[in-house]
Amino acid sequence: MRITARELNRSTLARQLLLRREALGATEGIRRVVALQAQQAASPYLALWNRLVAFDPAELDAAFDDRTVVKSTLMRITLHAVHADDFRDFRQAVQPSVRAARLGERFTASGLTAEDADVLVPELLAFADRPRTAAEFEAWLTQRLSGPPKPGAWWGLRQYAPLLHAPTTPPWSFGIRPSYIAPAARPEQNDPGTSAASLRTLVLRYLQGFGPASVADVAQFALVQRTRARTALAALAADGEIERLGGPEGEELFDTPGAPRPDGDAPAPPRLMAMWDSTLLAYSDRGRVIPPQYRGFVIRRNGDVLPALLVDGYVAGVWRTTGGGVEVTAFHDLPDEVWEEIAVEARSLTAFLADREPAVYRRYDHWWSKLPGSGARLLPGR
Repeated sequence: MRITARELNRSTLARQLLLRREALGATEGIRRVVALQAQQAASPYLALWNRLVAFDPAELDAAFDDRTVVKSTLMRITLHAVHADDFRDFRQAVQPSVRAARLGERFTASGLTAEDADVLVPELLAFADRPRTAAEFEAWLTQRLSGPPKPGAWWGLRQYAPLLHAPTTPPWSFGIRPSYIAPAARPEQNDPGTSAASLRTLVLRYLQGFGPASVADVAQFALVQRTRARTALAALAADGEIERLGGPEGEELFDTPGAPRPDGDAPAPPRLMAMWDSTLLAYSDRGRVIPPQYRGFVIRRNGDVLPALLVDGYVAGVWRTTGGGVEVTAFHDLPDEVWEEIAVEARSLTAFLADREPAVYRRYDHWWSKLPGSGARLLPGR
């Protein structure tokens, strides 16, 4: 079976609940979409606002509070919000990548070794039996090492250890000074067999939420070596859990049997996406959602991924809140009827933000002077 580029786009939108908002609670919504990028505290909330009918942000507050949804360093060694049932496997799957990235030269320059980290982590997790600040962890390390740790020690340990972020301050559960707590079910730290089995689970979940996808896509999403991704896919295919498809250029793709693959002409309404929305970052070929000519405008050189406008399923501009409404910069001309649909979304977004953070993402406004476009429109919040 061969699938077109438009059908790939629509498959992603369907599984990410972006073809139509679904009547789901926050925890089930996150389970359905697999993982939400969470390095900016507001983004998981805006991601669910885009995907769920009448989403109440208090639901996600409560889910973070009771840890049915958790925030931690996971795929691509970045912060994600995931359902608690997925956390252990996801973390075990990416642990070799986290170990390589966080226990390298910057960490060992502190005088510690990777083997030292393996000894320290169980003790650190025992100390994190309740929310602890970075200052408390650094004081603990000072006592444990009989002297102040050199730079790089806590930087490496805080991400190598499978710590969860503990809710701290409003408006979005997490403030700029994080606190950390140990997970109830602790992932295995350094077991290749466990990591391989968990990667198969992660790959299957990824395909459910983002497929069809290639070996390169899987490796990019999880930030694992392609050989690991290929081995996991081969094992799943041998067990009959996934099937092979042909991509637009004849490339090999993988998917779960019976997963939704809408027609390429399925209508896709405009969406005002969160910063770092997972949909924009889940593939090696980001042209699935971001036209190549716009990629550099949305994904900046320092890694910032701006809040994007989707039109007909593809990035067509960016947005920011300003002046009691939403300013939208389109990268190409849009029909009046599309602007009317975007205006409806803008009013809804303004109302959603009103009681939380009307000026969300304001610290990133400096990018707007560097953007091209066919002109910006301020869409009033009322």
